[in-house]
Formats: sequence, C-alpha cells, structure tokens
Amino acid sequence: MAVPRNALKKWEKVREFALGLPGAAEEFPWGESVAKVNKKVFVFLGVSDGSYPMGVTVKLKDGTSHAHALTAPGAEPAGYGLGRSGWVRIPVEPQGAPAAELLCDWVEESYRVVAPKRLIAELDAR
Repeated sequence: MAVPRNALKKWEKVREFALGLPGAAEEFPWGESVAKVNKKVFVFLGVSDGSYPMGVTVKLKDGTSHAHALTAPGAEPAGYGLGRSGWVRIPVEPQGAPAAELLCDWVEESYRVVAPKRLIAELDAR
C-alpha cells in the first residue's frame, strides 16, 4: 500500500524535528522508528513503508493538548496500556489530520515530559 506523498512529507518533517531536539536519538525496537532522549522514548514514529497506517504517538500530560490531540481524525489513546499514561496515537494520513507544525508542537511537549532538565534548558536557550 503506497503512502500518500503529503503524509510521508509530514511524517518526515516530524521525524526530523524530533531527532533535532537536544540529546535525541533514533532507535528501531520492534522494527519501528522511535525517538529517545536519555534512553526514554518520547515519540513513536512507527514505520514509513506503508505496512501500517502512518502516525505518531506522543505523551501529552497537558489536559488541553491531550484532549485536542484526541479530536484529530482517527486519533486514539495508545495501545498496550500506554493511553492511561497520556500517550496518544495520531494518524498523519487522513483528511483533516493535524499539520506538521502542530504535530511538532506535540512532539516537543512529549519530549519535555521525559527529557532531563539540562536538555530542556538547552532547548529553551535556542
């Protein structure tokens, strides 16, 4: 199944943003892309090969952004019990899916939940 070009470009923009955050690194547990900081995942990027609908999964502790993220088409609390901790899976392909800029805001919020204070200070100094 081919991934729509606009969805792929949006996903790549979000991935690039995530990996540009201080101390961020990409790993591939379970065969899918994740961005970690200090050995902790702050965004699940999934796969970009079309084998599974493209999306990002972020941890949103702020009630407002968490509720907002859940209004995106097809968005849902993340599986494996992660939803109870504030993780939300947001598809990037559907009509009306959030823009890359908003997804990047959510990625940054998720990063701030798990990153050590010194890296958050580095980010704020940029």
